[in-house]
Amino acid sequence: MSRYRGPRLRLQRRLGVQLNHLTRKRIRNKKRQNTLPGQHGYSRKKVRRSEYRMRLEEKQKLKFNYSITETQLFRYVKEARRIKGSTGLIILQLLEMRLDTIVYRLNFSPTILAARQLVSHGHVKVNDQIVTIPSFQCQPGDSIQISDTKSIRAIVDENANSKRRKFLPYHLAASVKQLRGGVKKVVDRRDIRLPVNELLVVEYYSRR
Repeated sequence: MSRYRGPRLRLQRRLGVQLNHLTRKRIRNKKRQNTLPGQHGYSRKKVRRSEYRMRLEEKQKLKFNYSITETQLFRYVKEARRIKGSTGLIILQLLEMRLDTIVYRLNFSPTILAARQLVSHGHVKVNDQIVTIPSFQCQPGDSIQISDTKSIRAIVDENANSKRRKFLPYHLAASVKQLRGGVKKVVDRRDIRLPVNELLVVEYYSRR
């Protein structure tokens, strides 16, 4: 199953949440934020949501926010089940410790998609080794280095000086000037600022 390529603001209205990882665009009109997309968009408050729909929407938030396919997400769910601990939290941690997510979180790119391009094109090193796999799982103690080219430096500087610059999570350390960062520890739930109920995601996949 391919990744979503359609209008991103429309997707945010459908899910009723800001997908910061996917796009920098925001819905400025709060009334539109609470209205479903379409010519005759209904208020989200008036739409009756079944339990299945609530679980589906939470799953969709993860899938679209991290821009992964259904197959990839289900693979993370199965991997999380094999690890001791809270399955929902482990799913989030696996997604947050992906290399493309780490590059985005370090403020080296405006979105995860942009970070994925940096990785795929060989502009990112992990522990002084070029890694071109966006789904590469980073570990505590890993160092991340971005290629210091004129074009990449311009992108990083623009993102660093943007009013929408993201906060740096506590599990990461970064130096924008040196284009270098590092992973201090596994991410905590409090640093994952996506408004998602991961327990509903686990329930969605419970019969698979």
